Amino acid sequence: MKRILLAYTLSALCLLPAFAGGGEGSLPISYVNPFIGTTNFGTTNPGAVCPNGMMSVVPFNVMGSEDNKYDKDARWWSTPYEYHNCFFTGYSHVNLSGVGCPELGSLLLMPTTGELSVDYKEYGSRYKDEQASPGYYSNFLTRYNVKTEVSATPRTGVSRFTFPAGQSHVLLNLGEGLTNETGAFLKQVSDTEFEGMKLLGTFCYNPQAVFPIYFVMRVNKQPASSGYWKKQRPMTGVEAEWDPDNGRYKLYTRYRKEIAGDDIGAFLTFNTTEGEQIEVQMGVSFVSIENARLNLDTEQSGKNFSQVLADARMRWNEDLSRILVEGGTEEQKTVFYTALYHTLIHPNILQDVNGQYPAMESDQILTTKGDRYTVFSLWDTYRNVHQLLTLVYPERQLQMVRSMLDMYREHGWLPKWELYGRETLTMEGDPSIPVIVDTWLKGLCDFDIDLAYEAMYKSATLPGAENLLRPDNDDYMSLGYVPLREQYDNSVSHALEYYIADYSLSLLADALGKRAAEQGKKAEALKYQADARLFYNRSLGYKHYYSKEFGTFRPILPNGQFYSPFNPRQGENFEPNPGFHEGCAWNYSFYVPHDVKGLARLMGGQKPFIEKLQRVFDDGLYDPANEPDIAYAHLFSYFKGEEWRTQKETRRLLQKYFKNAPDGIPGNDDTGTMSTWAIFNMIGFYPDCPGDPYYTLTTPVFDKVVIRLDSDTWGSDKLVIETERPSTESLYIREMELGGKKLFRYRISHEELVKAGVLKFMLR
Repeated sequence: MKRILLAYTLSALCLLPAFAGGGEGSLPISYVNPFIGTTNFGTTNPGAVCPNGMMSVVPFNVMGSEDNKYDKDARWWSTPYEYHNCFFTGYSHVNLSGVGCPELGSLLLMPTTGELSVDYKEYGSRYKDEQASPGYYSNFLTRYNVKTEVSATPRTGVSRFTFPAGQSHVLLNLGEGLTNETGAFLKQVSDTEFEGMKLLGTFCYNPQAVFPIYFVMRVNKQPASSGYWKKQRPMTGVEAEWDPDNGRYKLYTRYRKEIAGDDIGAFLTFNTTEGEQIEVQMGVSFVSIENARLNLDTEQSGKNFSQVLADARMRWNEDLSRILVEGGTEEQKTVFYTALYHTLIHPNILQDVNGQYPAMESDQILTTKGDRYTVFSLWDTYRNVHQLLTLVYPERQLQMVRSMLDMYREHGWLPKWELYGRETLTMEGDPSIPVIVDTWLKGLCDFDIDLAYEAMYKSATLPGAENLLRPDNDDYMSLGYVPLREQYDNSVSHALEYYIADYSLSLLADALGKRAAEQGKKAEALKYQADARLFYNRSLGYKHYYSKEFGTFRPILPNGQFYSPFNPRQGENFEPNPGFHEGCAWNYSFYVPHDVKGLARLMGGQKPFIEKLQRVFDDGLYDPANEPDIAYAHLFSYFKGEEWRTQKETRRLLQKYFKNAPDGIPGNDDTGTMSTWAIFNMIGFYPDCPGDPYYTLTTPVFDKVVIRLDSDTWGSDKLVIETERPSTESLYIREMELGGKKLFRYRISHEELVKAGVLKFMLR
């Protein structure tokens, strides 16, 4: 299958600004390769989507043929598309990007020709000539000689099929998809329009986290015939003899009312001429069929495929142009802009064009005046994604925080891993806290901070039996750690996440205490000050887990003794591991970003700390796809004279794991978290301590980076990072300037960065 990184010449794009880092007329979108991350468990896909859009239209190639390398049901597989597969069974509508559990990926739309078949194992096709670009995907179905193309608006999708002469079909399959849920209904509204619903959910083993997706599908040509299909249950005895469709797909050619079932679909048959194009529009909503139709009418009314595509491309270029780079190689620009593209997919909007959305963990339908966001993979994204959004897309980050607080109003809890109005409780910790704290401390304060503090205080202090986010809070509050009570209960991982959350909460309590004191509210100030001490002291509980025998963290049993026998490397390659989630002790033992100097003292001082940390990289103990250790390389810079190690390792990791290739992301992208790691390190700084508004500096990849800032938010319209390098091989920082003044520190605050306007590196 030939893949092409598509470069458009649409006339509308001539109006777009030139890209500062490329040749004449180059655009940021021309450097995006959507095929990056589509194998090696990256779980990204090359489908069409708008920035932070609800709709994505993705080639579905993970079922139906033994010729595929990876089938969605053959292993734990969480993507609708895999680069090495070859059997196409349609386009799925609304998908997840970079997510580790299978979900969504339904409403499969497939063009075919010749004799009608509605069994996906029979109607699927091999394909070639794949093309992908922001807002666009295309391939050619070799079995049918059909060219397929798709694009999207924020809430709708459009497909264009170029057919040969003869009998052609458009199939809508509601029985299959990536989701583990089943059940759907379908109604033909007219000769050219269908509407319906499909049930989705059970994400990451949560059987009650289910939700409906509503849709309206339209074609732009009157079909010669149309109807439904439904897979009939197997029958036995006389009953089987009387039913010719026993255990088979039954075609309904004269029935037009509603149909429902686990394995149903619709077909439309056309008599096409050579090269005839048929467009299919799909509107979706998580509220109602009426809203799906409203979304479709609003966002695609009067537009054809080319117009929808041009709009999507304009959206992407505008967003990607907020960061412009100069210098570097063509591959580095591709890695950078593709990473930025992936980071801007989730969280995505949930509300319809009328503002309606499904309330959190409720049957209610509410209305928002702004954007309501969903897909909060917070255990991943609290580490860097929201920090990037705060800096570059503050208007979106502010709405995401407001969405999180609205979830608290509706449900009584801040989100942990929210998905389309359902709390999946995936992963551990209390990850909303550092996101909200970081946002507020950096100056994005236009939300109800008192309500936020109430929500955070609740999860931090409520007993475990009543605590949705911290079910083991009794042990944590009374002992200062979480003991191992079951073999694989991830106790150490839980506690380390609580320490980070509590440290962030201590920073916020301290800031609110100072505010209260300035306002003359003495009693309130004293309460916040007491909270700050409480949560800060809690955050130091990590010391309980340190084992001098192994020099790593180690699970603790209920009797207070260390777990034994213990192997600090157990858990590599995601094998089950007592106390640790998806990793070994080495992946977690330096995850104390809020007290790096304290951890170093615990490990015997600076020298043994540095030696042990370097061993992580030298002995292959670093896992680039496991979030707790992704900031390890930046910890060297906390110690004077060791900063060069950060510069060396960040560059080495970038070169090794981030490439312009399908496996160019080191495992699961985790809704942009891995991509964001690359973005920050390529421009020269990284937020290594979630919740703390500071960055650690490292060597930039590019000669010049211009970040377009919101002047109303940051008081400046741009941040410039300049790098002078004697040669392309220059790596280590010789000196730095911030705002024209010599800089002798390798950690700077967010306020210092945005106020300075210019950060300059001189390399040697």
